[in-house]
Amino acid sequence: MATIHQNLSEFDTGNLPDASALSFGIVVAEWNTNITENLYKGAYQTLVDSGVQAEKIIKWEVPGAFELTFGCKKIIETHQPDAVIAIGSVIRGETSHFDFVCQGVTQGITQLNLLYATPVIFCVLTDDHLQQSLDRSGGKHGNKGVEAAVAAIKMAVLGK
Repeated sequence: MATIHQNLSEFDTGNLPDASALSFGIVVAEWNTNITENLYKGAYQTLVDSGVQAEKIIKWEVPGAFELTFGCKKIIETHQPDAVIAIGSVIRGETSHFDFVCQGVTQGITQLNLLYATPVIFCVLTDDHLQQSLDRSGGKHGNKGVEAAVAAIKMAVLGK
């Protein structure tokens, strides 16, 4: 989704399905923690504001974005949530490492969505520089974590 003129935090809880009986896993990468924690806070608060009980939201941390796939797989197998949100931030550097990490995480999350009946929501920022990440994790473009939580609710209901 292009976000140049959109605030990602704009949504109407009245247009969301009832989420009060649902449970969610949120797997958060520790790399670029200033970004990922803001995304987590946006996702968590959106779930709570949408009627999800706090005790039905499980947070796990993994070292980096590349480890998100394994963390999501294990949280599905261990807790069987209705949906999982994978939160990470990869910022382009001077090498092609960025491309390999982004491609691996994207393919891994896609595979999880095909292998499991539990939807895994992609909330991994893949930005060219820190300011873009800040703008999308609570800055001028809102919080991508909010958008991921809305998608998680919708997909959890679809999966039921």
